Amino acid sequence: MRFSPRVATLLAVAALPLALTACSSGSSVDGGSANAKPAKAKDPNAGLSTGTQLKKALAPASAFPAGLTIEADGSSDSGGEFLSPSARSTAKPDCTRLEGTSWIQVSGFKGGVSFAQNDYANHDKTQEVAQEIDAFQGTTAATVMKELRTVAGECATFTDTDAHAKVKLTGRSTTGLGDEAYTMTLTSGAWENGTTLIAARSGGSVVTVLSTAGGDNGAAAAKKVTTTALAALK
Repeated sequence: MRFSPRVATLLAVAALPLALTACSSGSSVDGGSANAKPAKAKDPNAGLSTGTQLKKALAPASAFPAGLTIEADGSSDSGGEFLSPSARSTAKPDCTRLEGTSWIQVSGFKGGVSFAQNDYANHDKTQEVAQEIDAFQGTTAATVMKELRTVAGECATFTDTDAHAKVKLTGRSTTGLGDEAYTMTLTSGAWENGTTLIAARSGGSVVTVLSTAGGDNGAAAAKKVTTTALAALK
């Protein structure tokens, strides 16, 4: 899972100031500066939800189409600790990431400083709905949305990893979902049904949903799950 090494890094960085404090505690300071206290740095994660909190905001089973059940190996979250923020990769996007869970990574960001995700599927895995919520520091969430819009243009056509068929992507801004939202629809002549992807921002958090459930390219199911998760974030 992606959070393990990032948590380890976070803990290592967090321990550094403690070590430095211990090393400097015995040193003497001249004059009145001994009583001076350094200005407290602003917490970049202030106001953000932890992975444990985001997990509670994920849409419940009742928001998913009948016949779909949660996938045990598709659930994960970052727990109660914040992760180290990741820099955005400037490499050309891997369009095939749009076909799977954690597709937010096609934006160039590995994810937020906290996250929670799970996915539901029917018995034969022909229909799936996956959801993820990532929390980002500062204005990064808005940057993620901007990059996803750019990806939609760069991935207007690409080759499917399974059937090696041509995939067409259409994207559009979507009103009525959070502070801003963008919807992408993937279709291919080799598929029985298309895929709907929705990314919606609420403050510093981004909800991403993938759906192949239903005869409408998964659109209705994707919107319902997105709407439910956004409501829980308020």
